Amino acid sequence: MSTRLLIWAALAGAFIPVMAILNGRLGRSIGESLHAPVILFSIGFVFCCLCSFYFTKSLPGTSELDQAKPIEFLGGFIVAFYVISATLLAPRIGVANFIVCAVSAQIITSVLIDNYGLLGATVRPVSTLRLFGIGLLLIGLVITQISDLEPTTQN
Repeated sequence: MSTRLLIWAALAGAFIPVMAILNGRLGRSIGESLHAPVILFSIGFVFCCLCSFYFTKSLPGTSELDQAKPIEFLGGFIVAFYVISATLLAPRIGVANFIVCAVSAQIITSVLIDNYGLLGATVRPVSTLRLFGIGLLLIGLVITQISDLEPTTQN
C-alpha cells in the first residue's frame, strides 16, 4: 500500500475534529448552529466542483445520475447527518468525546460491513486478532468516558 495514500487518509482523518470545532465556532459566530453546515456544504460543493472539473475536465451530468440507484445517494444524507451532529455535539460533549464515539462506531460498522459484505463490499472475514483489537477499542472508549467523570484539578 502506498505511503502517500496512507498519509492522505490520516490527514483527512486529522481534519475531522478540526472541522467539528470550526463548524461549531461558525455556528456561534453567525448566531445559528444549524446554518453552519449549510455554509460548510456550500463551500464544500464549490470546492468539489472545482476539483472534479480540474481533474476530469467535466462535471456529472443527468445521464450519469440516471445510472445510479436511489440508495447510492444516501451517502449525501449520511455526511450531512455527520456534519450536523459534529456541529451540534462537539461543543456540548467535547471534540474528543465526539470523535472517540464516532470513530469507535465507524470501526465496528466497518468490520461488520467487511465481514458480511454488506452493501456490496468485498467480504473480508473478521479474525480473532481483529476482534481483540475491537475489544481494546471498546475498553479505550470506556476509559475515556470514565476519565471524563474524574474532577479536574485547577492550577
